[in-house]
Parts: sequence; C-alpha cells; structure tokens
Amino acid sequence: MGVQALLQADGLSIAIVVSRFNELVSRSLLTGARDGFERMGLVIPESRIIWTPGAFEIPVVVRQLLVKGGVDGVLCLGAVIRGETAHFDFIANEVTKGIAALSLEYGVPVSFGLLTTHTMDQAIDRSGGKMGNKGEASARALVETIRLLQRI
Repeated sequence: MGVQALLQADGLSIAIVVSRFNELVSRSLLTGARDGFERMGLVIPESRIIWTPGAFEIPVVVRQLLVKGGVDGVLCLGAVIRGETAHFDFIANEVTKGIAALSLEYGVPVSFGLLTTHTMDQAIDRSGGKMGNKGEASARALVETIRLLQRI
C-alpha cells in the first residue's frame, strides 16, 4: 500500500495567504479552507491569515513566511479570471511558478488554492458552488502533504 498520511491537522502551524482581488471568490475559498481545517482538528486564527492586494503578491508574502520560519505549511488562495488581455496568462503563470519554486526551495509544502478560470461564474462554481470548494480541497492537500513529508 505504500506510505500514506492521515488527514489530521491538530498541532500544525499553518498560514493562509489570500488575494483580495476578486474578493467575493477569495472569501468563499477562505471559508471552505477554514471549514476543512476545522474538520481536521485545526482552527486557523485571524493572525495566520494574510491578505495580499492581488495574486501577483502572493509569492513574496509566502517567501517572507518561509524565511521567518515557524510554519509547517502555507495555503495560497485567490482567483485569477481571464479578461480581454494577456494579463491573465502572465499573472497565472508567474504566481504558479513562484509558489512551486518556494515550496521546493524551502522544503515546506505550499498548497495552490488559486483558481484560474475563464469566467466569474466558473470561479463561483469552484468556490462553494456546484463544483465544490477548492479552498477546502487545497486545505486537505496541504495537510496530507505535510503529514506525508513527516512520515518519509
């Protein structure tokens, strides 16, 4: 069966970095994530939730958290919604690369709960609508990864 991890978050130190841009979606993702953590035994205090102006600023804030230490993992939340220009592609690509690079560089799981959708309706569907809540799913993925790394 191999090495597996339990979905128990009690005792973990987790920070959540949330983009304020598209705040309707971001707040729904945050609600889903916090509910998911609570079901796994961890209450995330307000002091561990950091709001950034937009998605582009997420990696630098995550880096600062990792430099300071004291976190077992970081959950990144937000929504980048395609518009009429290429701006979406630049933001989505750079944020994704930045988050992945930080996780590898510091050896600390950084979960990607950033929606990249074509429309606001798609983002709403994925932040608590008919497609579930990707904030909650990303919270589970983060805890599972932290626990898996502890076991190997």
